Amino acid sequence: MSSANSLVARFETGHEPEYRQAPANIDAEQALLGAVLVNNEAYFRVSDFLAPEHFHEPVHRRIFEVATALIKAGKIATPITLKTYLGDADLGGVTVSQYLARLAAEATTIINAEDYGRTIHDLAVRRNLISIGEDLVNTAYDAPVESSPRDQIEEAERKLYALAETGRYDGGFQRFADALTAAIDVAAAAYKREGKLSGIATGLIDLDRQMGGLQPSDLIILAGRPAMGKTSLATNIAFNVARAYRGEKQPDGSTKTVNGGIVGFFSLEMSAEQLATRIIAEQSGVPSYRIRRGDIREEEFYKVTEAAREMQMLPFYIDQTGGLSIAQLAARARRLKRQRGLDLLVVDYLQLLSGSQRKGDNRVQELTEITTGLKALAKELAVPLIALSQLSRQVEARDDKRPQLADLRESGSIEQDADVVMFVYREEYYLKNKEPKPGTEEHFKWQTEMDQAHGKAEVIIGKQRHGPTGTVQLSFQADVTRFGNLAQEDHLPEQM
Repeated sequence: MSSANSLVARFETGHEPEYRQAPANIDAEQALLGAVLVNNEAYFRVSDFLAPEHFHEPVHRRIFEVATALIKAGKIATPITLKTYLGDADLGGVTVSQYLARLAAEATTIINAEDYGRTIHDLAVRRNLISIGEDLVNTAYDAPVESSPRDQIEEAERKLYALAETGRYDGGFQRFADALTAAIDVAAAAYKREGKLSGIATGLIDLDRQMGGLQPSDLIILAGRPAMGKTSLATNIAFNVARAYRGEKQPDGSTKTVNGGIVGFFSLEMSAEQLATRIIAEQSGVPSYRIRRGDIREEEFYKVTEAAREMQMLPFYIDQTGGLSIAQLAARARRLKRQRGLDLLVVDYLQLLSGSQRKGDNRVQELTEITTGLKALAKELAVPLIALSQLSRQVEARDDKRPQLADLRESGSIEQDADVVMFVYREEYYLKNKEPKPGTEEHFKWQTEMDQAHGKAEVIIGKQRHGPTGTVQLSFQADVTRFGNLAQEDHLPEQM
């Protein structure tokens, strides 16, 4: 039985054909189109989420497409205005004009239009799922030599998540009262959370005070020149977040994070073992180079094992795969959130990611794709995403080597897409390389400056969408690469 004949037969008999076919509800499609043709207001009840491709029958797809174009142009869509654009094909003994007239004549009320539209949409999603499943099976049977199973899994995940995103129809206007309720909920959660922060606490008090914690959906760029301590600061924050994690079971069986968070760490430069050694050094106070050589005393070994034992229980997950593309990174982050949960994502570092590598793209275009993808991922997963970034060498040419936004490599897209841009700066590093001849007046002056800068670091907040910019002072222990809260003189206890 042809598609056209089945449409007419449905009007006359109301029976489904006996063979198995893709999930669809032709009755719902006919009812919705009829409602739109009778009263164009029905279109606006479904326009937020329904598109022509969601209709199963090609003729229905075309009718909805033309009706949409007419209504958007400020014209009316009726059987008379539509037939001009649809031609006069034969639908199993019924012309297009007759079919449009029959749709309008047997239309239901506009009240049911949204329900019919959602039925059509949901069935379209199911058909897309079937299509993805068929592609998965066919590709697995006939995979080309250069295609690995992991590539196929990541491609299937990408398609499924793309389908999940387009499958949402919860957009559009909302009552301001609903937005107020959501804002109060955020404030209430902040009141209950340790530190009274709206976002996730970094464990660095002054930084949290300046930023209000790490905010969901924010892309946070942490930049600096080599040896400034970018990775160390990122691992410090990630460890603090994971150590503070506390979750509560919900009535539906899921776990809700109430403090700290589950951390995903993409270490594109360092191996997981190197990163773990660095964190153990930070937490135990034993330098990592001595841990690797085994040059530690018995009491230090006890500290190392205690730190390792504590870390084993933390919700901290590391992916050490190098050369990832932004699409692969996104697929793995989604998988982690689905399987384990996710509250904070760290990428070390931005310039080691690759884009889609379309021919003709230069590095600036590729980096634009990467930063846009990272921002979209942070928003999709509703987690803060910290991406580390290198700075250009032009910093070294200035007398004042404190970084600025213009120092970001290919800075246009990074600065534009980021919600927060932070720079790590250590004056001590640069002073150490400018030591004058000992015994001279310049050396005494240099020594004074070194004493003032020793053990200190600056985090310069160069951009922040929802807060002030400024500089935060931190302590820094170079031997174990650990950042901490700096004790201010006005906060010290009184001297006896």
